[in-house]
Amino acid sequence: MNPEALVTFIVASTLLTLAPGPDNIFVLTQSALYGRKSGIFITLGLCTGLLVHTSAVALGIAAVLLVSLTAFTVLKLVGAGYLLYLAWNAFRAKARNINGHKENIPEPVTLYRQGVIMNLSNPKVAIFFLAFLPQFANPAAGNMAGQLFLLGIIFLVIALVVFILIACLAGLISEWLKSSAKAQVLLNRIAGFVFITLALRLATASR
Repeated sequence: MNPEALVTFIVASTLLTLAPGPDNIFVLTQSALYGRKSGIFITLGLCTGLLVHTSAVALGIAAVLLVSLTAFTVLKLVGAGYLLYLAWNAFRAKARNINGHKENIPEPVTLYRQGVIMNLSNPKVAIFFLAFLPQFANPAAGNMAGQLFLLGIIFLVIALVVFILIACLAGLISEWLKSSAKAQVLLNRIAGFVFITLALRLATASR
């Protein structure tokens, strides 16, 4: 990849990771409610999912989603169902203990697992990688699988940095939310509606 193409790829990847979507919205809301560390664990889970998608594209497995309507439909319905599950939890969530006790904060392993499931259950990520990454690979350079994997890793690193920045910025209002039960409930309700909207978009998505 020449320097110009690399810069273009980095800029495009950064803009794409900043665009509102299930991943960064989840990082944003959970970081605001539970603090920066919670958002970071979710980010690690999301990036683990990106690593799996990258490997799938490099190995050609993701192409199955393009040729198999059944596989694509099943995976998108699973993803939509999981988003609805997150919406249900958001609507049911109560305000955190204002005294700052940690009993209501999800465990790191739970947050990490949620990030992994959210990313892997979205077939649009695999389709996106399958359409996006090859545009920046050079067939003349050989070893396309290696090039695609490298591009995917670069995208993953960019997503990691962007999502951690989102977690840190959202975490700044976490202390304020601790003292405002109404604000916590409102943020959860907003997150719930957003997840429902995203679930409907994913359920009705086409390849």
